[in-house]
Amino acid sequence: MRAIETVRSLEIPEGVDVEVEGRVVKITGEKGTLIRDFSHAPVSISLEGNVVRVQTSWPRKKEASLVGTVFSHIKNMITGVTKGFTYKLKIVFSHFPISVKVKERAVAIENFTGERSSRVAKIMGEAKVVVKGEDVIVQGINIEDVSQTAANIQRATKVKLKDPRVFLDGIYVYEQHEGMEE
Repeated sequence: MRAIETVRSLEIPEGVDVEVEGRVVKITGEKGTLIRDFSHAPVSISLEGNVVRVQTSWPRKKEASLVGTVFSHIKNMITGVTKGFTYKLKIVFSHFPISVKVKERAVAIENFTGERSSRVAKIMGEAKVVVKGEDVIVQGINIEDVSQTAANIQRATKVKLKDPRVFLDGIYVYEQHEGMEE
């Protein structure tokens, strides 16, 4: 038997402005503004006072799960504009000293396992990357940009054609949390 409707509600915290036009959600907070288009999802998004409601009527299984997905995206957007997101990566090497440099919208990883050419990882969206000693810090207000940038950096140092049990060199995510450090 199908449910009549699936609803998730989220209360908007102080200092956050939310605008909903159809299925386009614009959230503004102290850290910045995020806009996201949910027109692909068969859900209705409404703003009632200081509560955002995501719902669908007579949902199938996939549509009911999309309510939770859209709800989580909106929740992450609110967290991003209030606190932000931080991923910390550690530079690990035992054979060749790795040097990491930020060049425009990319991270250059030089001397990885003694390679002559540098490996490059793309910085997504508005994420900011800072190298402090043996730490690489990725910060931003959009969780998808921050996490994808961290994943790009980690993936760029994947060991190929060597025994990964011996060559543990690389750049690895070791901490992720809400909030941005200055």
